[in-house]
Amino acid sequence: MSELITADLVDLDLSAETKDAAARSLAERMVTAGRVTDLDGFLADVAAREAQMPTGLDGGIGIPHCRSEHVGAPTLAFGRSGRGIDFGAPDGPADLVFLIAAPAGADDDHLTILSGLARRLMDPAFTAALRAEADPAAAAALIRGDEPAAAPEEPVRETEPGGAGQPEAPEPFRIVAVTSCPTGIAHTYMAAESLEAAARAEGIQLSVETQGSAGFERLDPSVVAAADAVIWAHDVDVREKARFGGKPIVDVGVKAGINRPAELIAEARRKAARGEISGVADDGSRPEGAGSGGGSAHFGVRLRTYLMSGVSYMVPFVAAGGLLIALSFAIGGYEIANAKSVADHFVWGEADSWAALLNQIGGAAFGFLVPVLAGYIAYGMADRPALVPGFVGGAIALTIDAGFLGGLVAGLLAGAVVMAIQRVKVHPTLRGIMPVLVIPLVASAVVGFLMFVVVGKPIASLQKALTDALDGLSGSNAVILGVVLGLMMCFDMGGPLNKVAYAFAVGGLADPTPGSLKVMAAVMAAGMVPPLAMALATTVRGRLFTRTERDNGRAAWVLGASFISEGAIPFAAADPLRVIPSVMAGGAVTGALSMAFGCTLRAPHGGIFVVPLIGGPFLYLVAIAAGTAVATALVVVLKGMRRAPQDPAPAADLPKVPVAA
Repeated sequence: MSELITADLVDLDLSAETKDAAARSLAERMVTAGRVTDLDGFLADVAAREAQMPTGLDGGIGIPHCRSEHVGAPTLAFGRSGRGIDFGAPDGPADLVFLIAAPAGADDDHLTILSGLARRLMDPAFTAALRAEADPAAAAALIRGDEPAAAPEEPVRETEPGGAGQPEAPEPFRIVAVTSCPTGIAHTYMAAESLEAAARAEGIQLSVETQGSAGFERLDPSVVAAADAVIWAHDVDVREKARFGGKPIVDVGVKAGINRPAELIAEARRKAARGEISGVADDGSRPEGAGSGGGSAHFGVRLRTYLMSGVSYMVPFVAAGGLLIALSFAIGGYEIANAKSVADHFVWGEADSWAALLNQIGGAAFGFLVPVLAGYIAYGMADRPALVPGFVGGAIALTIDAGFLGGLVAGLLAGAVVMAIQRVKVHPTLRGIMPVLVIPLVASAVVGFLMFVVVGKPIASLQKALTDALDGLSGSNAVILGVVLGLMMCFDMGGPLNKVAYAFAVGGLADPTPGSLKVMAAVMAAGMVPPLAMALATTVRGRLFTRTERDNGRAAWVLGASFISEGAIPFAAADPLRVIPSVMAGGAVTGALSMAFGCTLRAPHGGIFVVPLIGGPFLYLVAIAAGTAVATALVVVLKGMRRAPQDPAPAADLPKVPVAA
């Protein structure tokens, strides 16, 4: 914690009587030291954080803190009050006040300051030394850790009683704990330290997962499985709750973890002795796309989740970049891709200059496809610390011409490497720099080595072979690929299989070839079939559908024409056994015909609105119409074999006897 606090940031005779006055007095020292640029703006941020949850702690401690755009560098100021100041602690006023300031967005700097200080505040020798110190410089040195208050006791995650020369101790009672608070910083780590200290005193084996603002390192599944009880000390939702199901759980606020750790441990033991079991469902509280780490889900399910994380973040880049490129072709023709850089040559009154501008902006967006895919696959596996190595691996995949496949492999490698690093136990004071420095540095180096030296060339060769195979597709091979893509696009209509087929197609647009353009055309055509078929079916045989479905059918015309496959989901959800096979058959017909006709498409989205950019537009529309007709006929026949659905519509509107198609 060196350089965070100096003697001029210490006030051993703090005269303020309220927490606002104390914050102002200490903040003025930060302004004088050049650490804070706007006093009132910074104090407003401190007050906003204080309003979330009081920062007073038992033992006479106040820790007001915030992130603020008015802070130039992470800073700590300390004040000692003779009268005491009310910071909302249950046991009364605080005489030790720590004001902590971090720049806006500097999550990990802030975390480093607070996690180290928070753990030391649980040491009675540390707080006693601060109360006795008469020299501001010595107090600053003590807070920085230059002069430890006492010989430090090495904190450990797992306490094992007994030692050499003693009889073998009985198996210790095992507890796993989760600590978290609204900002995921101070109270999170203080509760962890307090629980660990209480566990050591009682010979309990305790493992803590701190769910802080820099992400969280999941407890090893084997540790959770072996635990006899669970303690949650939290003021925000515990992420991935389902891991702890089937065990006795003590569920309290984070301050209880700080102030009453021994009581919580005793309660956990009592619940375990009584055999209390808590059923826990995962409430979805973790962020979308956050990794599942070592969860208990089947590997295939987890792998699909990882890949879908990457694809879902890639799609907006595809849509924005692809449509900009498509629009540039519509204005300036396909040769606009060879135009000079608009940074060097741009004429306001020339249409070609605007077309070139759109093309180059779209190309820049497309340049992110593989890095974003890799980065967010890694993120899905190991949370935010995996983003940097994932993006680095994706960029390397582009450099070595490994393309879309290289991005997939790079993302999986980055996630696996980061997960391995996260399993390494480190000293608590180092946890703050792990996600911002150590993990990105080590993981990026490892992933870079693997991509450049080990797996990159084989993947690049495979990517080239795949591209050559697509370019050489003709006759029955092309038709078979079209059938497969059509089936995938229509099976789950926006779900994982649909997204895999779509990602395969748009991956080829980054470096388009005749084969990849045919694939893109087939994928979009097949994806339009489900909503168009449902729209047509509700029009020609409305009596087979409920009033709500007929209303949805009118909207499905527009959705289908716009290549939004999800427009058919309400129909599939209501009658999956009839709708899904029907639209899959129609999609297969459309995909096969599109490939057989040799239709091409340079835009990743747009439906019929990008028909001018389609190679062979008339035959392309024929393929879509044929598939839509097949799907419509099948769904009408299958629905006609059952009784007509009942809804609140008048009898005259819905005949009582269904009419077969």
